Amino acid sequence: MKEYAVVFEKAPNNWAAYVPDLPGCVTTGKTLEETRRLIAEAIEFHIEGMRLHGETVPEPTAVAESIPVRAA
Repeated sequence: MKEYAVVFEKAPNNWAAYVPDLPGCVTTGKTLEETRRLIAEAIEFHIEGMRLHGETVPEPTAVAESIPVRAA
């Protein structure tokens, strides 16, 4: 089992998510919870498609963190 970093972004009316290590693997959802579920499905589908086309599936290398900073 592998774990890929996922970036979640809040838009005015929905959430979006993408996977830096899997270009083109993106989704949107109405809620963060829905978007989490959809990106998990998207990752599996994306990797399955890569394998079917004989492409090499990249290893997860991206790391995402929240960094606290002092705002001015």
